[in-house]
Amino acid sequence: MTRIDFYVVKTAGADARLNVAARLTEKALGRGHRIFINCESAEQLSALDSYLWEFKATSFVPHEVASNQTDERVVLGFEQGPETHNDVLINLALSPPSYFAQFERVAEVVTQDEASLDALRSAWRHYRDRGYPLQKHELP
Repeated sequence: MTRIDFYVVKTAGADARLNVAARLTEKALGRGHRIFINCESAEQLSALDSYLWEFKATSFVPHEVASNQTDERVVLGFEQGPETHNDVLINLALSPPSYFAQFERVAEVVTQDEASLDALRSAWRHYRDRGYPLQKHELP
């Protein structure tokens, strides 16, 4: 059964969501996982695409956009499901994607803005009501 982790940060805004996604991706990649990141919008996908190359001065996260039919270990998507990934899903959309259950793990990113908090409270209930194991992690 898919394990669902909610990563809660004490800040708000689009940059906070990108930062958490990048940190989670780098950690999962270092542990040998394959990651699919589901973005909320085309704009967010574009911003994350750039952010993953630059978020640390000493490293970068190699990745590809899903529409390019890639076998890269990190793939970014928007409005399409993954073709080859089923290990880790980082969901930046504000609702669970229909394909979340094909993954071993799902990471939901929670920032302190009202839209994120409301939507992710609803997502927590969605997963809980379907019996998925949930964990909450507080991040600095």
